[in-house]
Amino acid sequence: MIGIIDYGMGNLYSVSKALERMNHEYFISSSPDELSKAEGLILPGVGSFKDAMGILHEKGLVSFIKESVAKRTPILGICLGMQLLFEESEENGLTQGLGLLSGRITKFPGVTTSGESYKVPHMGWNNLNLVNPSPLLQNIEGGHVYFVHSYYAITDNENVIASSIYDVEVPAVVGKGNVFGTQFHPEKSSELGLKILQNYAAIVEKKVSI
Repeated sequence: MIGIIDYGMGNLYSVSKALERMNHEYFISSSPDELSKAEGLILPGVGSFKDAMGILHEKGLVSFIKESVAKRTPILGICLGMQLLFEESEENGLTQGLGLLSGRITKFPGVTTSGESYKVPHMGWNNLNLVNPSPLLQNIEGGHVYFVHSYYAITDNENVIASSIYDVEVPAVVGKGNVFGTQFHPEKSSELGLKILQNYAAIVEKKVSI
């Protein structure tokens, strides 16, 4: 059973509908007590890093998430949820994140090294380039996925499972141990995105090792 963490800043509908489409059992909750019954967690997110961390602290979800990861419960962060997995973000002032992955969230500069401007946010379909093997991308050789974000992660290469190029190299899929994240929205990324969610469900069900 997958628990979707509801802290008021996630696209719960599209994520839950994607799981329903694949016949995976899930529930949505903001209660640490209820979420502790889940075999795996999904942390969605849309909006401000600073606001999201504030709400997670208020609801007692920061300590819950950290304790769950320490107990080897798999977690998948999506979009802002992926960014929250990192140590800190520069959005609206430096804010401490969950610290489950090393690295910092920073804004696209909007200007290339040669001085040409480009659009921020990074919005639309972009190619997925495999970097390091992971069960999250099992039997996936690349393809296009759907992004909407103005900030991206700067992290060690060992944490990057796949990347995309948007002037800079963007960590598109990240992970370490039982912690996973996608900068894009897998639930909006057609069959490829659903396959990634299917792989995550297999991780939760212990059908593949991590």
